[in-house]
Amino acid sequence: MGVPSEHASNAIIYTTYCVFLLFGLAVGIKFARSKSDFLASLRTQSALPLALNFATSGLGSGILFTYPEIGNIAGVQGVLTYAIASSLPIMTFPFLASRIRKACPHGFVLTEYVRERFGIVASLFLSIFSVLTMFLYMCSELTSVSLVINSLTGLNGLPATIVEVVVTILYTAVGGLRTSLITDNIQGVMIIFLMIICTIAVGVNVHIDKGAIPDSGLTHATKLGWQLLYILPVAIVFNNYFLSGYWQRAFSSKTDKDLFWGCFGATIFIFVILTLVGFSGILANWAGLIDPEVEGAGSASFFILLSTLPTWVVGFCIVFALTMSCAAYDTLQVAIVATLSNDVFRNKINMWWVRIILVVNIPAVVVATKGLNILVLFLIADLVSAALLPPILLGLIPSLYFLNGFDVVVGGLGGFLTVFFFGLIYYDGNAAAAGGLLILEKGLYANDWSAFGAFVAAPVGSMLWTAGAFGLRCAYYMIRSKRTGEPFRVFERREVDRARFADAATRAGIFIPDDFNDAGSTGSGVAISEGDRKSPDVGASEDVKRPEDLAA
Repeated sequence: MGVPSEHASNAIIYTTYCVFLLFGLAVGIKFARSKSDFLASLRTQSALPLALNFATSGLGSGILFTYPEIGNIAGVQGVLTYAIASSLPIMTFPFLASRIRKACPHGFVLTEYVRERFGIVASLFLSIFSVLTMFLYMCSELTSVSLVINSLTGLNGLPATIVEVVVTILYTAVGGLRTSLITDNIQGVMIIFLMIICTIAVGVNVHIDKGAIPDSGLTHATKLGWQLLYILPVAIVFNNYFLSGYWQRAFSSKTDKDLFWGCFGATIFIFVILTLVGFSGILANWAGLIDPEVEGAGSASFFILLSTLPTWVVGFCIVFALTMSCAAYDTLQVAIVATLSNDVFRNKINMWWVRIILVVNIPAVVVATKGLNILVLFLIADLVSAALLPPILLGLIPSLYFLNGFDVVVGGLGGFLTVFFFGLIYYDGNAAAAGGLLILEKGLYANDWSAFGAFVAAPVGSMLWTAGAFGLRCAYYMIRSKRTGEPFRVFERREVDRARFADAATRAGIFIPDDFNDAGSTGSGVAISEGDRKSPDVGASEDVKRPEDLAA
């Protein structure tokens, strides 16, 4: 029982990275032949590869800390709630992506749709926060894998973390999204295989004290467990929409049917993996391996449990963790590159300049060395997305065609401000405590209603501020109309000349499949006739015209 020797640990770690590097480079050289392959890969993936892609993108080595911790704190109810809340939101992509793909057939990230629907300011507003969120996820993943290596081997995790960054940079720089899609398939199969082995090993070797089960209280419902039934779905569903890697995969689906079954498969995959990992915290408690009263014991319970298993099982778990980490990290790399290339440079720069964007890994490594709390990083990103995304999603409702970029930006910022106002009320005017709530200073598992209130205030406040911004805009233009005699146009429908955007995408090297059409078998495209094509300066906010709603 115990950890592998130093030499064995290094051999396992660096052999795993070497295999991923060689495979990733081979895939990139063979399949990534254009900018479109590198950034978009539109309409290339069937259901099974999509399922593996969505699943591996939704994991990462951080789950080895966060899910056992919730199991140790909120028990069975907490684990199942967390697993359902993390997996089920994937099923929203078939509905949203199919509608967005109708409106924006050339897009491969959410911000492109926002640019067309709400204008350039709203698009850049979303883009900034999307990139920051993905950067936080990169920092979190590097922090997690460093801690995993240290916990499983006793080695300093920093050298291996740097190697992981270099390995994923090299193969994503060669093949971009196409490489990430294919490597995720292999990594997904590996995760299934390794998880089966580790689960059997735990079942055979861990002995539970049956008398400890009722005494632990982990089979009972708790106040925190009921709070999480609301907090986690809201936090995760909105945050998923900030992650461009998910949108790239959604838009890479061949048909809407492939997207649906791919997401369905990923939902089952993620739920099973997260439930099994989360139960390690519960099993460690029932086996008497941890003291739940000791701070930090819950997040370390997975590794404490593994310390009782044969050394070869720990070796498999090292490969399991590195596989999840590489799959999640290369997804984030490609997603940030695609977002910046599309939103800042409009995909017009040379591919070598696109690859240089991968330098964002350097500050991510620096931040990861600070050993920040992983869950706090996730929670900050979750709260920001819960405030910013609701106004944008309202734009998909045909009857709300009159909302514009001003409403979206004010609504998003207002949602975040509402959390502060809630904090002032909750903490009896204590501005410092209210400010701490903006970064969920007390975490998710505080024994009060602060986190719950924050995740109610963010989306509700966001929508109220959006309505207020629209009302203010109406009042302004009504007064202006009366004074100047200009027509009152607030409720006129707007038309986006999609052909102009599509032309720009084509000129920038993004391939748009010919069978995107409203009447096609997939029902997911928009016809762009030759007579409609124009060649103006595409991507400017002037491209938003009247009188048809993009969301209709």
